[in-house]
Amino acid sequence: MDLILWRHADAAEGGRDLDRKLTAKGQKQAARMTEWLAKRLPSNYQVLSSPARRARDTADALGVRYKISDRLAPGAAPTDILEAAGWPSRKGAVIVVGHQPDLGRVAAVLLSGAEGDWSVKKGGLWWISDRERDGKHQVVLRAVMAPDLL
Repeated sequence: MDLILWRHADAAEGGRDLDRKLTAKGQKQAARMTEWLAKRLPSNYQVLSSPARRARDTADALGVRYKISDRLAPGAAPTDILEAAGWPSRKGAVIVVGHQPDLGRVAAVLLSGAEGDWSVKKGGLWWISDRERDGKHQVVLRAVMAPDLL
């Protein structure tokens, strides 16, 4: 399984938290990341988004249907995010569009085995894979990308 943790792009400040939408900068970030992803995604993938407007706006940049999951709302626990994504048994890839510090905590758990406050840059992503070698599951970091590097 491939798990892509994609933090929503830059969003406007103020107002009701779940209603904040992307800024012009955020729209550009999401578009750049979409171009990068489109060249690398397997044919079999699913997109899950937080119900927050900024996450949905980021997911919209992909131009594909996606599922909104309340389990990905701001403040989600790593276990909720991993269960919503079906980690590690789901086939194909899952893109989770969510929030910080939630996604950073998922990355920390998967890659270090312990909770930690790792940072995922606005509009950036961490691509993590699960594979089996010699009968054992391994977690592999495939990519970390930020929109300002594209």
